[in-house]
Amino acid sequence: MSTLLVLTNLPDRAVAERLADSLIEQRLAACVNILSPCRSVYRWQGAVQHEEEHPLLIKTTAERYPALEAAIRAAHPYELPEIIAVPVEGGLPAYLDWVAAETRNPHG
Repeated sequence: MSTLLVLTNLPDRAVAERLADSLIEQRLAACVNILSPCRSVYRWQGAVQHEEEHPLLIKTTAERYPALEAAIRAAHPYELPEIIAVPVEGGLPAYLDWVAAETRNPHG
């Protein structure tokens, strides 16, 4: 089973924590790191934006990614949320096994 690192950004810590809790409770992620706020600069609807955001690092599996993406989209306050999945090419085997076990779909 392949492991993924999924990245997204939220506008504030409270929203980030709610999303993280939800993803863990639904077993869509084994672990979510909520990082310190950062400054994001991007163009949106023709204007350059400067916003503070809270990055999330989400550990999951390729099998659970579609449900994870749907859950992020449903809970995310942005019209177009950043959701990027990066394949994990290597890692401590026991940790990767733990990610797989924690994200196993309880409904089969």
